[in-house]
Amino acid sequence: MPPPSWITPLVARLRTTSPYVVDTALAALVLFAVSLQWLFPDEGDDRLTWQGWLLGAATAVPLVWRRRAAMTTACVVSAATPAMAVYHAPPPDVSYGGMVVLYTLAARGPAWQRRLMLAGWLAGTTLTMQHKEDALPFEYAFHLMGVLCAYGLGVLARVQRAYTAALEDRARRLERERAADTARAIARERSRIARDMHDILAHAVSLMVVQAEAGPVVVRSDPARAEAAFDAIAETGRDAMSQLRRILGVLKEDSAAHRLPQPGPEAVTALVRQVTESTGLQVRLRTTGHPRPLPPDTGVAAYRVVQEALTNTVKHAYATGATVELDWTEEALTLTVTDDGRGPTPPGDGGDRLRQGPAEQAPGGQGATGREAGPSGYGPGAQHLGGYGLIGIRERAAACGGSAYAGPGPDGGFRVVVRLPMAADREAALG
Repeated sequence: MPPPSWITPLVARLRTTSPYVVDTALAALVLFAVSLQWLFPDEGDDRLTWQGWLLGAATAVPLVWRRRAAMTTACVVSAATPAMAVYHAPPPDVSYGGMVVLYTLAARGPAWQRRLMLAGWLAGTTLTMQHKEDALPFEYAFHLMGVLCAYGLGVLARVQRAYTAALEDRARRLERERAADTARAIARERSRIARDMHDILAHAVSLMVVQAEAGPVVVRSDPARAEAAFDAIAETGRDAMSQLRRILGVLKEDSAAHRLPQPGPEAVTALVRQVTESTGLQVRLRTTGHPRPLPPDTGVAAYRVVQEALTNTVKHAYATGATVELDWTEEALTLTVTDDGRGPTPPGDGGDRLRQGPAEQAPGGQGATGREAGPSGYGPGAQHLGGYGLIGIRERAAACGGSAYAGPGPDGGFRVVVRLPMAADREAALG
């Protein structure tokens, strides 16, 4: 049966009220309850004396300090209650003050105080009943059960408070964890968007710069070729705008943008053709093994890795040709982009390279890749590679549970190798 409608607001109001106000009201209520026995005495009871009034007040007034000095309050009430019975002034019919202090100690006091006071009240109640004239057996049971019930209610209150505190602590901890997870997710999403925008813009701008530089050279001698160059600039710009709209649509939570397909390994063929036609760099594509389904983010990472590697080749390698290899196995997709350009600076330093797996990732591009900004780049473009190019490749590989290597090629030039595991191996790599 649910409690009356007025109970819940009353309890909430009491919880927000000052504890001193509540304890003062409780002490006054106990004093009133004790005084009823004197105001309406039974026939044959001892009359009220000033000593009896003081002893009765001593069982109620100290309850004002029951929270600030629980043990002291309990001792005063415990001494005053049997004193009333010994001096017949008159003895209390119900130990109101005693039950309050037992409840308070059971709910708030340390273990030794709770046990000491419980044992003292059980023994004291039994001895006090010996001084009551014509005490009946049920009166013993009544007083002892009152002591035990007050103590039991205090224990339940303590357990409930501890349980509530544990739930609140757990809720705060979960809230902090959710906030931390949200912050990490936001940071990962920002990093992903930054990588995508860098890859898209760097690739498009590189191709457009190459075509723009070639156009004026041939505008008089070969107008058709100049027109093709400007057409390639326009096409590259439109493609970049389309991809940027896709990213911005996701940022705006545009449902239509979510349905736009993301490029994957199958789009590498078109990418190779675009680079060859736009820049004159002879790019060859080799595929071994049988293509397999990849997780969506792994497929996008594969495309972006090839795109970034070719962009770096166009901008920094001074190469005439490049080879893109896709090696499919049951465990992973291995991407290799090799060019015949200048290679890393200084020449022949095979130790200046990027090698990064999930367990070797270092914050801020340091640690295993701490030398990217220097000699592992292509001559004048070393700052670009150390700033975003190879770092972006490394981060994409690590996010998919894979590994990345960049350094001198076997026959000169520069080579980027990225291994992206399949779904099962990826879960194991990410832990």
